[in-house]
Amino acid sequence: MADHGMDEAELARRLDVPQFLISSWRESRSVPNDDMRVMIEALFDVPEDSETGGLVTGGIGNVGWYHRPAHQDGGREFGNAAAFAFDADVEVLAREATQNSLDERLSNSRPVRVHYTLHELTGEWLARFREALHWEDLLPHYQVAAAQDQKVGRVIAAGLREMEERDRLVLLRVDDYNASGLTGDDYETGRFAAVVRRQLDSHKSTTGAGGSYGLGKATLWATSQLGLVLMNSTLSEPHEGRTERRLVGRLDLPWREVGGMPCAGPAWFGRPDADLSDAGVARSWWADQETVERLHLTREGSEPGTSFLIVGAHDVATLAEAGPAVEDDASEDADSVHLMHKRLVQALGRNFWAAMTPGGVEEPQLEAFVRTLRNGEEIIGEERVDPRVAQPSRTRALQAFLDGTTVERLTESGQVAMTTVPLKVPDLVEGQSGGEHRAVLLVTEADDADGRPNTVVAMRGNRMTVKTSRVPDLALGTNPFQAVLLVGQAAGDVRLADEAEAFLRASEPPEHNKWGQTEELRMRYSPSAYRRIAALTRDTNKAVRELVAVPKEKRRSGSDRLRKRLTVGGKKTVRGNETAGQPTLDELDARIDDDGAWCVTAEVKVPAGGDSWQLTPVAKLDVRSGSRPVVSWSQLIAVRSCEVVDGVLRFTPGARSATFQGVTDISTHPVRASLTGLVVELNTGKGGKA
Repeated sequence: MADHGMDEAELARRLDVPQFLISSWRESRSVPNDDMRVMIEALFDVPEDSETGGLVTGGIGNVGWYHRPAHQDGGREFGNAAAFAFDADVEVLAREATQNSLDERLSNSRPVRVHYTLHELTGEWLARFREALHWEDLLPHYQVAAAQDQKVGRVIAAGLREMEERDRLVLLRVDDYNASGLTGDDYETGRFAAVVRRQLDSHKSTTGAGGSYGLGKATLWATSQLGLVLMNSTLSEPHEGRTERRLVGRLDLPWREVGGMPCAGPAWFGRPDADLSDAGVARSWWADQETVERLHLTREGSEPGTSFLIVGAHDVATLAEAGPAVEDDASEDADSVHLMHKRLVQALGRNFWAAMTPGGVEEPQLEAFVRTLRNGEEIIGEERVDPRVAQPSRTRALQAFLDGTTVERLTESGQVAMTTVPLKVPDLVEGQSGGEHRAVLLVTEADDADGRPNTVVAMRGNRMTVKTSRVPDLALGTNPFQAVLLVGQAAGDVRLADEAEAFLRASEPPEHNKWGQTEELRMRYSPSAYRRIAALTRDTNKAVRELVAVPKEKRRSGSDRLRKRLTVGGKKTVRGNETAGQPTLDELDARIDDDGAWCVTAEVKVPAGGDSWQLTPVAKLDVRSGSRPVVSWSQLIAVRSCEVVDGVLRFTPGARSATFQGVTDISTHPVRASLTGLVVELNTGKGGKA
């Protein structure tokens, strides 16, 4: 009607029907019969949509770009501030976008499926996409924005050079299924408006949601060098009587003046809104299948969810990993999609292994897939992210908890020990009482693929990894382990799960990568509420140490095989009249890692007054003949009651023992570690007496 300049009265006159019937059709209270539909098709000269039985109103011919006019008070924004909260990094994108999909999971009996598709366009493929995007209308805006000497302008300029000079554009599409979709009105409160129109509108529907700031969606635009994202949504709730192929695009540019018209920043790709014709606003539209295909937004089937297409996707970390050759060699640059593919798989496995772990008779919360195309041809096949490959030990631990097969103590390889740790949820300022919530702690032996051992991974709600930290003050000889802490709703149906969930959610920054003091925590609870989190961390570390403690006699017998190869040494190069006793190495524990380096944990005995010494740990290889070669440390870390400054060990005043760890630099090994013994000495060659 809007495209043909008709109102309800005019259409009713042309069809010779009462006007109330037109209103009924528009509001989906009834539908025209077959004969009437034929008349409407002839009047508007549009074909029937074979999929829905409705009329196709989504051709791209009357779709275009609407640029928000500049503020009349002279205010200017030179970019979307929300996008600066995150790096242009596909790992950050995978974390934030997948978390949002998990938060919008529709049916809890089935996983939400998230597909990441990298698609590199060149030549004719790129030309056809730009034509569908109305690129010629956008180009003047991009040229003006790129000429501005500020951060967003420089990013856009790099994106234009990439596309124009190398005839290449990378698309990154994120599709989710079994999700709510962008439901709701174009302008009123709802999921659509929260994503497409607004900033800092989280609009989360569940208490266990990972997001809370409404900033995560900004990573979509931050990952685009062109600041452009297109969306195609299949709705879980009908809007305007339809559910499939709701399309819209949003562009984030800095303030600019093009053709004498100053523009505020954002622009929208859609159909002119007939109800707001004076404002020239563009709204979402129901597209036909051909348009969806031309814009590379085709979805698989009719399951609810949304497809986000990031136009001009880039990854700063990938470019750094590829090296300087990327900037000079187009063929090398083309291979960056392989690195982006790899980093997406790693990021999904690292952050969402727990959500992808099934338990008991239940399916996992999430399934994730990554594939890469070039001009429509698959160059890396679709890869399903497997939590058992990404995080084998931690997945085993969570699986045992969900299956109910945990034990109280670790006595055999492959077992998972479980205990609980208290979290004292504080009272809300508004008056709601808190109490003690019992978080679930799981501990199992570490497998090499899990990364650094002896760490605790903590999570809540939808089981996205929030916090990873090492356990301090472990006893010498402790076997490598991994620990998982489940808090809030992640701990299951336990007391105060919802209250703990809300408390921890309020303690997270926009990145959702730690728990600590935040402004929301201070306002909703109390200025000292964050101390409850510190207590949880302290109690967790204590519980871990108790679960992994090895009896003294077992620890000694287990290390006999190393004692023949380890020597506690020490040179006394005492200057002057030293009255204080010198610290000495008391115990050593060591292993050879996969890279061939010696990994040492050393305990130092500090006599009264000995804390004033500054000593240098020295590693030597104990070879069969000749002098012992000195090897360098690649890493020297203070663990307890000491600090390491420029390779020198300094003790905490009053300490009677201290622990440090070191890893030798294999590039300084004249002989493989497996063919040598190891001697560690404490020398006074550096620093002398404090």
